[in-house]
Amino acid sequence: MPARFTFGGDEHLFVECSDEMSLEAFFKSLSMAKGVRESAIRGITEICPANASFQIKFDPDLIKPDDLLREVKAIEGAAEKAEPVMTTRIVEIPVFYNDPWTHETLMRFRERHQEPTGTDLDYAARINGYDAVKDFISAHAGSPWFVSMVGFVAGLPFMYQMVERQRQIEVPKYLRPRTDTPRLTVGHGGCFGCIYSVRGAGGYQMFGITPMPIFDPTQSTSYLRDFMVFFRPGDIVKFRPIDRDGYDQAVEDVDKGRFAPPIYEVSFDLRQYQADIDGYNAKLEGALHGH
Repeated sequence: MPARFTFGGDEHLFVECSDEMSLEAFFKSLSMAKGVRESAIRGITEICPANASFQIKFDPDLIKPDDLLREVKAIEGAAEKAEPVMTTRIVEIPVFYNDPWTHETLMRFRERHQEPTGTDLDYAARINGYDAVKDFISAHAGSPWFVSMVGFVAGLPFMYQMVERQRQIEVPKYLRPRTDTPRLTVGHGGCFGCIYSVRGAGGYQMFGITPMPIFDPTQSTSYLRDFMVFFRPGDIVKFRPIDRDGYDQAVEDVDKGRFAPPIYEVSFDLRQYQADIDGYNAKLEGALHGH
C-alpha cells in the first residue's frame, strides 16, 4: 500500500508503510527512514523507526508541515525501488523455557488470562495446533526471528518469526496486563515475540527466561560496555533451549564477565529469503555455527 501520512500535533509526522506487519513493510519503512536521515532536511530533529512505520519530529519554525510532507513523499518513491538487502547480525540467545520464575509470576495472574486453569505455554501450544508444549517449544526455537523494532521500554526487541505466515506463532496478549514480569522474560503477543529488558508490567504471554542481559545502563556487562542496549533493528535471533544447569552456568558466566553471545555478521537478502524460506534460514544458522 502507499504510505499513509498523519500529522501529530505541530511537531510530528507519522509515516505508516503498511497496516499489517511483514518483512516487506519493514524494509520499506527502513529505507524511507534512512532516506529521510540522509537527505538532511532542515528542521528535522529526530526520526523514530518502528515495525512498519516511523515518526519524524520537526521544528515548525524551520520547516512548514506541508513542505516536510512533500519532501518525505518524494523519498517514498526512491525507497520502493531500493534493494531489500542489509548487512546485519545473527545472534544466538539461550532460553530456559518453562522456568520457575515466569511460572510463579503467571500463576499469580491467572484471573487476567484467557485460560486460568493452565499456563501460558499450555495455552499458546493449544491455540497454535500443537499436541504438546514440547512441540510448541521446538517450533518457537526452531526458526530464526527478525528484530523489527527496539523500544517501548529501553532495549526491548520486537521480533517477527521468519517462517511462512500460516506457520507463524500467534497468541493474544493477556485479557488484562500483569503488574509484574520478570526481567529477561521471553514473551509473545499477537505476531511478535519479545524479551523484557527490565522487570515491570506486561501483557505478553510468558514462555521462558534468558540468562543474557540485553540492557545495562551501568555498562558493566562485558558485551555491553560500548553501548548499553544489545539489540538493533535488523538483527536476526536464534533461540537455543537450555535447562536449569545451563541457565545457572550462564548467569555465573555473565557475572564473571565470561559470557559472550555467539554473533555472526551476515548479509540478509529479502528476495532470496522469500524464494526459499527454510533453505535460507538454514544458511543463516549455518553461518552462526561456522558451517
